[in-house]
Amino acid sequence: MNIAVIHPAENLPPRRAFTAEDIRRMVDAGVIGEEERFELIEGEIVMNAAKSAAHDNMQNALNLALSRLVPEGVYVGNGSTLQLAEDILVEPDLALISRSIYAVDPKSFVQPQPKDVLLVIEISVSSMDYDRKVKARLYARHGIREYWVVDALERITWVHAGPSGDGWSSIVERGPGETLTTAALPGFAIRLDQIG
Repeated sequence: MNIAVIHPAENLPPRRAFTAEDIRRMVDAGVIGEEERFELIEGEIVMNAAKSAAHDNMQNALNLALSRLVPEGVYVGNGSTLQLAEDILVEPDLALISRSIYAVDPKSFVQPQPKDVLLVIEISVSSMDYDRKVKARLYARHGIREYWVVDALERITWVHAGPSGDGWSSIVERGPGETLTTAALPGFAIRLDQIG
């Protein structure tokens, strides 16, 4: 039997790499609780920190604003689990995703194609480097059309567009007083300095 391994850093022994199927089996067996917050990033289980008031406030405000304009056939996923590859499960804070991806085995993870994901938003308080580097690379590699990283404290947003390989053809920084729009939702406009 071949077991995938991860070489995390120099001078550390390799670790076993997990797959989404491994995670599903661990959840079914009760090894991992359904309420536990983690992601599977290239075979490694990465635990997510509890969310702060600033994070939740920003997430709730953006969720409400997006939900007002979402078209038929699209969900505003709020912490939805998306399987991007055999060894990648992510839980973006918000995502505009096609409802059709849920027509699968109810116990499986949804596996969207790039056309199924219109926008992904990660809201950062303590995870800025992770969201702007690791997550940005993964979302680009998997063809996500548009990716925002929102600094919940400073209210700055980095808008990534044009995924290409492991990078983006455009990354634009928007300040708190600048209007955020997205091609995914015509008519959507929000300024983060106006969120309570």
